[in-house]
Amino acid sequence: MWRFYFIGFLSLLLFDTFGQISFKYTSLYAAPFELNIAWIKRIFSTFWMYLTLLNYLGSFGSWMYLLKRAPIGPAFAISHMQVVSVMFISVLLFGEHITIVQIIGATLILMGIIVLAVAEKQIQQMNNKHN
Repeated sequence: MWRFYFIGFLSLLLFDTFGQISFKYTSLYAAPFELNIAWIKRIFSTFWMYLTLLNYLGSFGSWMYLLKRAPIGPAFAISHMQVVSVMFISVLLFGEHITIVQIIGATLILMGIIVLAVAEKQIQQMNNKHN
């Protein structure tokens, strides 16, 4: 069962992360923002926009598959891991800087995921004892 969760959540994390990164590249390519047809054409003339759409479809598919089989609490928490992964990848790809507040926020997200996972495991163990 752990393989299912590992592969499922890893695929969700990768699709979410690369979807956000592709979206950023799309916005850089289409800059400057102008609400007109030329701007929309720039968006849809880049490879990054289509990669963004593919990643969002992959993310949606992964999420629907996981929701069908995984406990909702940990699944919802882990779905927010992309906030942390995008933050760190943005440092490498876009030269963005991470503040101490962002590091604290990322740590809290990770701690929340761990707490929910441990709680879910304890609930399952209690249910198994009662059955």
